[in-house]
Amino acid sequence: MGTHRITLTVNRVQEVAEVPSNLTLLDFLRERLALTGTKNGCSTGECGACTVMMNGEPVNSCLVLAVEADGAEILTIEGLAHDGQLDTLQKAFIELTGTQCGFCAPGILISARALLNRNPHPSEAEIRDALRGHLCRCTGYVRIVESIQAAAKAGG
Repeated sequence: MGTHRITLTVNRVQEVAEVPSNLTLLDFLRERLALTGTKNGCSTGECGACTVMMNGEPVNSCLVLAVEADGAEILTIEGLAHDGQLDTLQKAFIELTGTQCGFCAPGILISARALLNRNPHPSEAEIRDALRGHLCRCTGYVRIVESIQAAAKAGG
């Protein structure tokens, strides 16, 4: 197994690293950069807990090799807040209790941010479609959807 030098931007910071060919983006973020907000729920792309934004699109980081992210811009839950201010989505999730245990929340927030970036006023059906692939065992999604709707109304 060989190693590869990669350069990528993670949460607005350029990172350069030597990585083995089989290292996932998830493991790179968690183990190399200590960005543990991105969760490892299933390692098979089924639960959505590891969702990050790669070049503006949500991806399951457990299914992406770190070498595939060479040159990419990555946004994790740690980078959602900016300049010490929570993202509108994070505020809405707190105010409307959109999360309970919080394990699925990072991935859901990233997918919701990607949705609002491309569609600032999504319908409920569009929100639910954007959340496909995210498993939440605590909330039943009602408060999650309401939180995303509130963030959209607040200007997203």
